[in-house]
Amino acid sequence: MRLGINLGYWGAGMDGDNLAVAQEADRLGYDVCWAAEAYGSDAPTVLTWVAAQTESIDVGSAIMQIPARQPAMTAMTAATLDSLSGGRFRLGLGVSGPQVSEGWYGVKFDKPLARTREYVEIVRKAMTRERLSYEGQHWTLPLPGGPGKPIRLTVHPEREHIPLYIAAIGPKNLEQTGEIADGALLIFPSAEHLEETALTYLRAGREKAGKTLEGFDVSPTLPLAIGDDVKGLADMFRPYTALYVGGMGSRKQNFYNQLAQRMGYEKEAAEIQDKYLDGDKAGAAAAVPHQLIDQTTLLGPIERIAERMQAYAAAGVTTLNLAPAGFTLEERITALRAGTDALERSGLA
Repeated sequence: MRLGINLGYWGAGMDGDNLAVAQEADRLGYDVCWAAEAYGSDAPTVLTWVAAQTESIDVGSAIMQIPARQPAMTAMTAATLDSLSGGRFRLGLGVSGPQVSEGWYGVKFDKPLARTREYVEIVRKAMTRERLSYEGQHWTLPLPGGPGKPIRLTVHPEREHIPLYIAAIGPKNLEQTGEIADGALLIFPSAEHLEETALTYLRAGREKAGKTLEGFDVSPTLPLAIGDDVKGLADMFRPYTALYVGGMGSRKQNFYNQLAQRMGYEKEAAEIQDKYLDGDKAGAAAAVPHQLIDQTTLLGPIERIAERMQAYAAAGVTTLNLAPAGFTLEERITALRAGTDALERSGLA
Protein backbone atom coordinates (compact mmCIF):
# COMPACT_ATOMS: atom_id res chain seq x y z
CA MET A 1 0.00 0.00 0.00
CA ARG A 2 1.28 3.43 -0.98
CA LEU A 3 0.86 6.71 0.89
CA GLY A 4 -0.38 9.97 -0.55
CA ILE A 5 -1.15 13.37 0.91
CA ASN A 6 -4.19 15.56 0.40
CA LEU A 7 -3.65 19.31 0.81
CA GLY A 8 -7.35 20.12 0.51
CA TYR A 9 -8.13 23.70 -0.49
CA TRP A 10 -5.66 26.52 -1.04
CA GLY A 11 -6.24 30.01 0.32
CA ALA A 12 -7.23 29.06 3.86
CA GLY A 13 -4.31 30.91 5.41
CA MET A 14 -1.89 27.98 5.30
CA ASP A 15 -0.56 28.33 1.76
CA GLY A 16 3.11 28.54 2.71
CA ASP A 17 2.64 25.67 5.12
CA ASN A 18 0.92 23.57 2.45
CA LEU A 19 3.90 23.93 0.15
CA ALA A 20 6.27 22.95 2.96
CA VAL A 21 4.08 19.92 3.74
CA ALA A 22 4.13 18.88 0.07
CA GLN A 23 7.91 19.26 -0.08
CA GLU A 24 8.35 17.19 3.06
CA ALA A 25 6.04 14.51 1.65
CA ASP A 26 8.20 14.51 -1.47
CA ARG A 27 11.34 14.08 0.64
CA LEU A 28 9.74 11.26 2.66
CA GLY A 29 8.79 9.33 -0.46
CA TYR A 30 5.02 9.84 -0.50
CA ASP A 31 3.55 8.70 -3.79
CA VAL A 32 1.16 11.52 -4.68
CA CYS A 33 0.05 14.96 -3.54
CA TRP A 34 -3.60 15.88 -4.19
CA ALA A 35 -5.26 19.30 -4.21
CA ALA A 36 -8.98 20.08 -4.19
CA GLU A 37 -11.29 22.73 -5.59
CA ALA A 38 -14.83 23.79 -4.75
CA TYR A 39 -15.59 27.51 -5.19
CA GLY A 40 -12.31 29.03 -4.07
CA SER A 41 -8.89 27.86 -5.16
CA ASP A 42 -8.64 25.86 -8.36
CA ALA A 43 -6.69 22.61 -8.44
CA PRO A 44 -4.51 23.02 -11.58
CA THR A 45 -2.86 26.24 -10.41
CA VAL A 46 -2.02 24.74 -7.02
CA LEU A 47 -0.67 21.56 -8.60
CA THR A 48 1.52 23.53 -10.99
CA TRP A 49 2.94 25.47 -8.03
CA VAL A 50 3.63 22.26 -6.10
CA ALA A 51 5.05 20.35 -9.08
CA ALA A 52 7.48 23.19 -9.82
CA GLN A 53 8.91 22.96 -6.30
CA THR A 54 9.06 19.19 -5.78
CA GLU A 55 11.14 16.47 -7.38
CA SER A 56 9.44 13.09 -7.61
CA ILE A 57 6.01 13.12 -5.97
CA ASP A 58 3.04 12.89 -8.33
CA VAL A 59 0.48 15.71 -8.28
CA GLY A 60 -3.21 14.98 -8.65
CA SER A 61 -6.52 16.83 -8.80
CA ALA A 62 -8.99 15.69 -6.20
CA ILE A 63 -10.91 16.91 -7.94
CA MET A 64 -11.22 19.00 -11.09
CA GLN A 65 -14.94 19.69 -11.25
CA ILE A 66 -16.74 18.53 -14.38
CA PRO A 67 -19.22 21.45 -14.50
CA ALA A 68 -16.33 23.94 -14.29
CA ARG A 69 -14.68 23.08 -17.62
CA GLN A 70 -15.44 21.82 -21.06
CA PRO A 71 -13.87 18.35 -21.47
CA ALA A 72 -11.45 19.53 -24.16
CA MET A 73 -10.10 22.17 -21.79
CA THR A 74 -9.58 19.51 -19.14
CA ALA A 75 -7.61 17.45 -21.67
CA MET A 76 -5.50 20.52 -22.47
CA THR A 77 -4.84 21.16 -18.78
CA ALA A 78 -3.97 17.53 -18.11
CA ALA A 79 -1.58 17.37 -21.06
CA THR A 80 0.09 20.63 -20.05
CA LEU A 81 0.49 19.64 -16.40
CA ASP A 82 1.82 16.22 -17.32
CA SER A 83 4.36 17.80 -19.66
CA LEU A 84 5.47 20.49 -17.18
CA SER A 85 5.76 18.01 -14.29
CA GLY A 86 7.74 15.43 -16.24
CA GLY A 87 4.96 12.84 -16.24
CA ARG A 88 3.80 13.28 -12.66
CA PHE A 89 0.17 14.34 -13.13
CA ARG A 90 -2.95 12.35 -12.19
CA LEU A 91 -6.35 13.57 -13.36
CA GLY A 92 -9.09 13.30 -10.77
CA LEU A 93 -12.61 14.27 -11.86
CA GLY A 94 -15.95 14.67 -10.12
CA VAL A 95 -19.38 16.16 -10.69
CA SER A 96 -19.32 18.22 -7.47
CA GLY A 97 -22.81 18.76 -6.02
CA PRO A 98 -26.05 20.48 -7.02
CA GLN A 99 -25.39 23.64 -4.99
CA VAL A 100 -21.97 24.27 -6.53
CA SER A 101 -22.81 23.07 -10.03
CA GLU A 102 -25.95 25.16 -10.37
CA GLY A 103 -25.21 27.98 -7.94
CA TRP A 104 -21.57 28.68 -8.86
CA TYR A 105 -21.16 27.39 -12.41
CA GLY A 106 -24.70 27.73 -13.69
CA VAL A 107 -24.65 24.15 -14.96
CA LYS A 108 -27.73 22.03 -14.40
CA PHE A 109 -26.99 19.06 -12.10
CA ASP A 110 -28.81 16.44 -14.13
CA LYS A 111 -27.83 12.99 -15.34
CA PRO A 112 -24.44 13.11 -13.58
CA LEU A 113 -23.51 9.55 -14.55
CA ALA A 114 -24.16 10.06 -18.27
CA ARG A 115 -22.35 13.41 -18.22
CA THR A 116 -19.36 11.85 -16.48
CA ARG A 117 -19.15 8.99 -18.97
CA GLU A 118 -19.25 11.34 -21.97
CA TYR A 119 -16.77 13.71 -20.33
CA VAL A 120 -14.28 10.91 -19.73
CA GLU A 121 -14.69 9.62 -23.28
CA ILE A 122 -14.00 13.06 -24.75
CA VAL A 123 -11.01 13.71 -22.48
CA ARG A 124 -9.47 10.38 -23.34
CA LYS A 125 -10.10 10.78 -27.05
CA ALA A 126 -8.55 14.26 -27.01
CA MET A 127 -5.52 12.93 -25.16
CA THR A 128 -4.84 10.45 -27.96
CA ARG A 129 -4.15 13.49 -30.17
CA GLU A 130 -6.55 12.21 -32.81
CA ARG A 131 -8.81 14.77 -34.44
CA LEU A 132 -11.62 15.30 -31.98
CA SER A 133 -15.18 14.54 -32.96
CA TYR A 134 -17.91 13.26 -30.66
CA GLU A 135 -21.66 12.74 -30.75
CA GLY A 136 -23.34 12.36 -27.39
CA GLN A 137 -26.34 13.42 -25.38
CA HIS A 138 -24.50 16.24 -23.63
CA TRP A 139 -21.68 17.15 -26.03
CA THR A 140 -21.41 17.22 -29.80
CA LEU A 141 -18.06 18.10 -31.32
CA PRO A 142 -17.79 19.90 -33.66
CA LEU A 143 -21.12 21.72 -33.37
CA PRO A 144 -23.25 20.78 -36.38
CA GLY A 145 -24.01 23.32 -39.09
CA GLY A 146 -21.22 25.71 -38.14
CA PRO A 147 -17.64 26.52 -39.05
CA GLY A 148 -16.10 24.13 -36.54
CA LYS A 149 -13.96 21.27 -37.78
CA PRO A 150 -12.34 18.36 -35.93
CA ILE A 151 -9.01 19.49 -34.56
CA ARG A 152 -6.44 17.80 -32.39
CA LEU A 153 -4.45 18.56 -29.29
CA THR A 154 -1.13 20.20 -30.11
CA VAL A 155 0.55 19.58 -26.75
CA HIS A 156 2.44 16.31 -26.36
CA PRO A 157 1.89 14.98 -22.82
CA GLU A 158 4.76 13.16 -21.19
CA ARG A 159 2.78 9.90 -21.22
CA GLU A 160 0.32 8.37 -23.64
CA HIS A 161 -1.99 7.42 -20.77
CA ILE A 162 -2.47 9.81 -17.83
CA PRO A 163 -4.09 8.03 -14.86
CA LEU A 164 -7.73 9.08 -14.56
CA TYR A 165 -9.59 8.94 -11.25
CA ILE A 166 -13.20 9.70 -10.38
CA ALA A 167 -14.50 10.84 -7.01
CA ALA A 168 -17.31 8.44 -6.22
CA ILE A 169 -19.61 7.82 -3.27
CA GLY A 170 -22.92 6.37 -4.44
CA PRO A 171 -23.32 2.77 -5.66
CA LYS A 172 -24.08 3.66 -9.31
CA ASN A 173 -21.23 6.16 -9.51
CA LEU A 174 -18.83 3.67 -7.94
CA GLU A 175 -19.84 0.99 -10.44
CA GLN A 176 -19.34 3.33 -13.38
CA THR A 177 -16.02 4.47 -11.94
CA GLY A 178 -14.83 0.89 -11.83
CA GLU A 179 -15.85 0.52 -15.46
CA ILE A 180 -14.31 3.67 -17.00
CA ALA A 181 -11.56 4.95 -14.67
CA ASP A 182 -8.12 3.91 -13.45
CA GLY A 183 -8.86 4.70 -9.82
CA ALA A 184 -11.48 5.84 -7.35
CA LEU A 185 -11.11 8.79 -4.97
CA LEU A 186 -13.03 7.96 -1.80
CA ILE A 187 -13.95 10.08 1.23
CA PHE A 188 -15.10 8.96 4.69
CA PRO A 189 -13.89 5.41 4.05
CA SER A 190 -14.23 2.85 6.81
CA ALA A 191 -12.04 -0.22 6.59
CA GLU A 192 -14.79 -2.18 8.33
CA HIS A 193 -17.37 -1.17 5.72
CA LEU A 194 -15.26 -0.73 2.58
CA GLU A 195 -16.45 -3.92 0.90
CA GLU A 196 -20.19 -3.22 1.11
CA THR A 197 -19.95 0.57 0.62
CA ALA A 198 -17.42 0.71 -2.22
CA LEU A 199 -15.52 -2.36 -3.41
CA THR A 200 -18.50 -4.49 -4.35
CA TYR A 201 -19.66 -1.76 -6.75
CA LEU A 202 -16.19 -0.99 -8.10
CA ARG A 203 -15.66 -4.71 -8.73
CA ALA A 204 -18.97 -4.94 -10.61
CA GLY A 205 -17.89 -2.06 -12.83
CA ARG A 206 -14.55 -3.66 -13.55
CA GLU A 207 -16.32 -6.86 -14.51
CA LYS A 208 -18.46 -4.91 -16.99
CA ALA A 209 -15.25 -3.75 -18.63
CA GLY A 210 -13.85 -7.29 -18.62
CA LYS A 211 -11.33 -6.43 -15.92
CA THR A 212 -10.61 -7.09 -12.26
CA LEU A 213 -9.54 -4.77 -9.45
CA GLU A 214 -5.93 -5.72 -10.19
CA GLY A 215 -4.13 -2.51 -11.10
CA PHE A 216 -7.09 -0.32 -10.12
CA ASP A 217 -6.18 2.32 -7.52
CA VAL A 218 -8.54 2.40 -4.54
CA SER A 219 -7.52 5.74 -3.12
CA PRO A 220 -9.33 7.14 -0.05
CA THR A 221 -8.41 10.24 1.95
CA LEU A 222 -8.35 10.15 5.75
CA PRO A 223 -7.52 12.88 8.27
CA LEU A 224 -4.52 11.92 10.43
CA ALA A 225 -3.91 13.07 14.01
CA ILE A 226 -1.22 11.71 16.33
CA GLY A 227 -1.53 11.47 20.11
CA ASP A 228 -2.56 9.28 23.02
CA ASP A 229 -6.01 10.80 23.64
CA VAL A 230 -8.06 9.15 20.90
CA LYS A 231 -11.36 10.62 22.11
CA GLY A 232 -9.89 14.10 22.28
CA LEU A 233 -8.44 13.75 18.81
CA ALA A 234 -11.78 12.53 17.48
CA ASP A 235 -13.53 15.56 18.92
CA MET A 236 -11.33 17.75 16.71
CA PHE A 237 -13.10 16.29 13.68
CA ARG A 238 -16.68 16.61 14.90
CA PRO A 239 -17.32 19.88 13.00
CA TYR A 240 -15.71 18.41 9.86
CA THR A 241 -17.87 15.27 9.95
CA ALA A 242 -21.01 17.24 10.81
CA LEU A 243 -20.41 19.58 7.86
CA TYR A 244 -20.29 16.74 5.36
CA VAL A 245 -22.95 14.47 6.85
CA GLY A 246 -25.24 17.34 7.80
CA GLY A 247 -24.57 20.26 5.50
CA MET A 248 -23.09 19.10 2.18
CA GLY A 249 -26.33 19.04 0.25
CA SER A 250 -30.05 19.26 0.84
CA ARG A 251 -32.27 17.00 2.90
CA LYS A 252 -33.14 15.12 -0.28
CA GLN A 253 -29.65 14.90 -1.77
CA ASN A 254 -26.58 14.56 0.46
CA PHE A 255 -24.20 11.86 -0.74
CA TYR A 256 -22.22 11.85 2.51
CA ASN A 257 -25.33 11.48 4.63
CA GLN A 258 -26.39 8.53 2.50
CA LEU A 259 -22.95 6.98 2.94
CA ALA A 260 -23.20 7.27 6.73
CA GLN A 261 -26.57 5.55 6.51
CA ARG A 262 -25.08 2.69 4.48
CA MET A 263 -22.48 2.30 7.23
CA GLY A 264 -25.27 1.68 9.75
CA TYR A 265 -25.77 5.20 11.13
CA GLU A 266 -29.28 5.87 9.77
CA LYS A 267 -30.72 7.46 12.92
CA GLU A 268 -27.57 9.41 13.73
CA ALA A 269 -27.20 10.70 10.17
CA ALA A 270 -30.77 12.00 10.22
CA GLU A 271 -30.22 13.77 13.53
CA ILE A 272 -26.96 15.36 12.38
CA GLN A 273 -28.61 16.63 9.21
CA ASP A 274 -31.69 17.98 10.99
CA LYS A 275 -29.62 19.93 13.47
CA TYR A 276 -27.17 21.23 10.88
CA LEU A 277 -29.79 22.41 8.41
CA ASP A 278 -31.74 24.03 11.26
CA GLY A 279 -28.67 26.14 12.05
CA ASP A 280 -27.54 24.19 15.13
CA LYS A 281 -24.01 23.37 13.98
CA ALA A 282 -22.76 22.77 17.52
CA GLY A 283 -25.60 20.35 18.16
CA ALA A 284 -24.90 18.59 14.87
CA ALA A 285 -21.25 18.16 15.83
CA ALA A 286 -22.20 16.83 19.26
CA ALA A 287 -24.54 14.30 17.60
CA VAL A 288 -21.75 12.71 15.54
CA PRO A 289 -20.96 9.29 17.07
CA HIS A 290 -17.40 8.80 18.21
CA GLN A 291 -17.26 5.48 16.38
CA LEU A 292 -18.16 7.11 13.05
CA ILE A 293 -15.26 9.54 13.42
CA ASP A 294 -12.85 6.85 14.58
CA GLN A 295 -13.77 4.58 11.67
CA THR A 296 -13.18 7.28 9.05
CA THR A 297 -9.98 8.89 10.36
CA LEU A 298 -6.56 7.77 11.57
CA LEU A 299 -6.24 8.70 15.24
CA GLY A 300 -3.93 7.80 18.10
CA PRO A 301 -0.33 6.79 18.71
CA ILE A 302 1.80 5.44 15.88
CA GLU A 303 1.19 1.82 16.89
CA ARG A 304 -2.57 2.30 16.58
CA ILE A 305 -2.18 4.08 13.23
CA ALA A 306 -0.09 1.16 11.97
CA GLU A 307 -2.83 -1.29 12.94
CA ARG A 308 -5.45 0.82 11.16
CA MET A 309 -3.26 0.95 8.06
CA GLN A 310 -3.09 -2.83 8.07
CA ALA A 311 -6.89 -2.92 8.22
CA TYR A 312 -7.22 -0.60 5.24
CA ALA A 313 -4.70 -2.58 3.21
CA ALA A 314 -6.50 -5.82 4.05
CA ALA A 315 -9.79 -4.21 3.02
CA GLY A 316 -8.43 -3.40 -0.44
CA VAL A 317 -6.98 0.12 -0.28
CA THR A 318 -3.99 0.57 -2.58
CA THR A 319 -3.15 4.25 -1.96
CA LEU A 320 -3.96 5.74 1.43
CA ASN A 321 -4.05 9.54 1.26
CA LEU A 322 -3.41 11.35 4.52
CA ALA A 323 -4.58 14.81 5.53
CA PRO A 324 -2.25 15.55 8.46
CA ALA A 325 -3.99 17.65 11.11
CA GLY A 326 -2.33 20.31 13.20
CA PHE A 327 -2.61 23.94 14.23
CA THR A 328 0.98 24.67 13.24
CA LEU A 329 3.30 23.63 10.43
CA GLU A 330 5.43 21.72 12.93
CA GLU A 331 2.43 19.67 14.06
CA ARG A 332 1.46 18.86 10.48
CA ILE A 333 5.01 17.85 9.57
CA THR A 334 5.17 15.68 12.69
CA ALA A 335 1.95 13.94 11.65
CA LEU A 336 3.28 13.51 8.12
CA ARG A 337 6.44 11.84 9.38
CA ALA A 338 4.39 9.68 11.73
CA GLY A 339 2.49 8.43 8.70
CA THR A 340 5.64 7.00 7.14
CA ASP A 341 6.73 5.59 10.50
CA ALA A 342 3.37 3.88 10.91
CA LEU A 343 3.54 2.43 7.40
CA GLU A 344 6.96 0.94 8.16
CA ARG A 345 5.75 -0.51 11.46
CA SER A 346 2.72 -2.00 9.71
CA GLY A 347 4.99 -4.00 7.42
CA LEU A 348 3.26 -2.58 4.34
CA ALA A 349 6.05 -0.29 3.13
